[in-house]
Amino acid sequence: MNARRSSLSRPLRARRIRLVAGTGVLALAALSLSACGDDGSAAADGKVNAVASFYPMEFLLKEIGGKHVSVTELTEPGVEPHDLELSPKQVGQLGEAELVVYLKGLQPAVDKAVEQSDVKHVAEATSYTSLEKHGTSEHGEEGHKEEGHGGHEEEGHGEEGHGEEGHEGEGHGGHEEEGHKEEEAGGHEGHDHSTEGGEDPHIWLDPSRYAKVAEGVGKQLAKADPDHKAAYEKNTAALVKRLTALDTEFKDGLRSRTSDTFITTHSAFGYLADRYGLHEEGISGVDPESGSVSGAHMKELHKIAEEDDVSTVFFESNASDKTAQTLARDLKLKTGVLSPLESVKDPAKDDYFSVMKQNLQALRTALGAK
Repeated sequence: MNARRSSLSRPLRARRIRLVAGTGVLALAALSLSACGDDGSAAADGKVNAVASFYPMEFLLKEIGGKHVSVTELTEPGVEPHDLELSPKQVGQLGEAELVVYLKGLQPAVDKAVEQSDVKHVAEATSYTSLEKHGTSEHGEEGHKEEGHGGHEEEGHGEEGHGEEGHEGEGHGGHEEEGHKEEEAGGHEGHDHSTEGGEDPHIWLDPSRYAKVAEGVGKQLAKADPDHKAAYEKNTAALVKRLTALDTEFKDGLRSRTSDTFITTHSAFGYLADRYGLHEEGISGVDPESGSVSGAHMKELHKIAEEDDVSTVFFESNASDKTAQTLARDLKLKTGVLSPLESVKDPAKDDYFSVMKQNLQALRTALGAK
């Protein structure tokens, strides 16, 4: 009887041992997950947990934060940032972040998530520079109002850094009142990109404005992580120096040219054109999906191309070239690629600087720069 009891108890003891061992594994797994945050997104390695809304903001965070920052980008490489919809996981990641870097008005889903979050440190890009209206009206009046095409080269740059004193550290509510002023004055809801001629969000395509945003991000990183303030200041200075050099490269590279005007399918390059005395004519407005193009506007583009000695119609690297090809064929022009740098398909291969230099070379060729 004792022998039978003993033979029955052995498998029971074995099952108990396996159960205890399994419970231990689960406990370790739970402990591991808790060390990474509830959704496994935040590393427990002492790094600042930062979230960037899309590529230009991510690039700043990585360049300035270096090894001290863990960056999550909400917009996947190659995805159109205007159309971003946040998943519940992404909303959670944003809410748990120590720092969020975004550009208000470009991605409504991000704006809403930031407003509803309790994130302590926020770097909102438009608070470090001023926004301008770019794009083309129905008959091109908006694009043609700058006499001589170079009248805006320095305009607006005296206001660079606008808001640095007044908005820095105010969190994500600092622009609430400003947005209402813009709505009343311009007839647009904040930064509504569905309206042609609306306020242009593409500030990163002007290296000088982008440098101001970089300085703002660096300051917010230092506030979020004072222990590494010196590293952030050093990295910010290095990045601003590179952006200043890029600005000089554009000025020198575009100085001797035979034409000032270029045509694009998407009016994303207004700040770049303003900075270097160029003139952009867009087939569509600031919003790349602003709707069909009227026959009257296409006729106007034909006239501009002839009068301003336009050689090239540019389309985006991530978009269809159908519209550009149609216009180019009608006018017997060439087509080329300009990237608005809203995303980079292969971040391991290209970055902000390499793509901007590709844009410079494309513009030099199109404008007959020597």
